[in-house]
Amino acid sequence: MIEVKSLKKHYPISGQGWLTKNPYVVHAVDDVSFSIDEGEALGMVGESGSGKSTIGQMLLMQTQPTDGEIYFDGDRISHLPKSETQVLLGNIQAVFQDPFDSLNPRMIVRDIIAEPLSNMKNWSSLQIDERVAELIIQVGLGKEHLNKYPHQLSGGQRQRIGIARAISVNPRFIVLDEPVSALDVSVQAQVVNLLLDIQKKNNTTFLFISHNLAIVEHVCSRIIILYLGKIVEIIETEKLHQPQLHPYTQALIQSIPVPDPTRIKSGKALTGEIGNGMSIAQGCRFSPRCPQVQAKCLEQTPPLIEISPKHWMACHQYHDF
Repeated sequence: MIEVKSLKKHYPISGQGWLTKNPYVVHAVDDVSFSIDEGEALGMVGESGSGKSTIGQMLLMQTQPTDGEIYFDGDRISHLPKSETQVLLGNIQAVFQDPFDSLNPRMIVRDIIAEPLSNMKNWSSLQIDERVAELIIQVGLGKEHLNKYPHQLSGGQRQRIGIARAISVNPRFIVLDEPVSALDVSVQAQVVNLLLDIQKKNNTTFLFISHNLAIVEHVCSRIIILYLGKIVEIIETEKLHQPQLHPYTQALIQSIPVPDPTRIKSGKALTGEIGNGMSIAQGCRFSPRCPQVQAKCLEQTPPLIEISPKHWMACHQYHDF
């Protein structure tokens, strides 16, 4: 359904001082390629600053790529004029990180859910009301919530409203940008299970963006690992705990909290910061923080290659397998 080819997004930033003529460039996304099959839930994981939300914005046509192409059902949707993107919005929707900021505080729940239907469907008021009533039940809330404002709801309830709005027009593809990170842990599982039920019922395609590898592992069949704007690994979820993993993926797994306080994890915790995308190291971008760094890593950028069936990695130490 979705095909991304050599996608780039660079942000020029003017330098400090009147003597500076050339702007700095933030390499938010740098030469990223991947595909998503229809009905698949693909995870995208990385620290803040890895470029995952920027990729989501480009797939939603909220920002144009600097270079590269995005295809939906074989048709190019990148670099389209804004007047032509409206047609695609019925098939491509989003659920955002903060459910409070993504809902209009001046609208009641009924109108929030009904707005996409009013804009994209030639339906009567009765048809819209029936659909809204169906959706509020589907996301696990009662009809008594329809006349409330967002501030009268809990965080989990607000996110359910955001999900109801996203699925109201029966989209084929939903970008879920950190959909549970702003919620209490006790509520996260409820919302994740709701999303899984929706995907199973409607065969909806998901791009699930998160910094939480444990949640993505529960939801997705494949995972893309991003580091500083580049893909370092694409792997099937079932292979996530095998020995052959990128050092950064290993570090993300090490960072997953373990509920047993007596259990001691093996391996070293990741140190240092991801960086800002302006001062990019020569060679592998992960080399300044990599515990397994070699001389070659400091000089040559590792290509993303398939080291085993459906397992892609950009790491020099595994390219001989």
